Amino acid sequence: MNLSPLPLSAPRVRVDVPPWRLSGVVVSALLNHRLQLAALGDAALRAPYKALPNAPVLAVQPRNALAADGDEVPAGTDGLDVGATLGIVIGRVACRVPAAEALAHVAGYLVANDLSAPIPGDTPHYRPGARFKVRDRSCPLGSVVVPAGAVADPDALAVRVWIDGALAQATDTGERVRGVAQLIADVSEFMTLNPGDVLLLGVSHGGPRALAGQTVSVEIDGVGRLTNRLVQEADHEGSAA
Repeated sequence: MNLSPLPLSAPRVRVDVPPWRLSGVVVSALLNHRLQLAALGDAALRAPYKALPNAPVLAVQPRNALAADGDEVPAGTDGLDVGATLGIVIGRVACRVPAAEALAHVAGYLVANDLSAPIPGDTPHYRPGARFKVRDRSCPLGSVVVPAGAVADPDALAVRVWIDGALAQATDTGERVRGVAQLIADVSEFMTLNPGDVLLLGVSHGGPRALAGQTVSVEIDGVGRLTNRLVQEADHEGSAA
């Protein structure tokens, strides 16, 4: 794959991430952090949902949303909410996989940043509208896949976010509604996951906001580091409206 610099309007995504080849299919788990659900409060009980979710809440990341480590990411005047998360790279076809067997279907892990445009008024939502979640290059993926065998417990990894070199969030992959194995089991109950697909574990509550001109780095212990600079989208052709 040609990895030479391209205009921002022509996204480049490394699907040949070593040691595995990614399929280009990326699915994000939403509201998978217990504190996120708690923060919804009464909003979860109002129409159209009227109850807490009893199945995984997912968002599919189209190719325009994917970006590589080092890519510039267009941001509006209000910036983007940083969504540090663990990417689970599928190594074997997973269809109706029991949780006890789910980790055997994982090839490895990578660092991801599931960025979102701020929702006006910070109104809690089960599923933010597509205009907030699938903006150009809003889902950068790390350049290295760490083999599953090198990660002792994917549900106990420290996660840090740095903005312009300053620590902006310190969290971890714990306290999930569904840990890695259970998430694979529940998603594969209704959706087949194929080798090279990436399933994002979900962001932690309270991610920081970054503005155009700032550099964001996401670091997950034992997995790696991912860095992207936010740029003003109005200055670039082809960025999301």
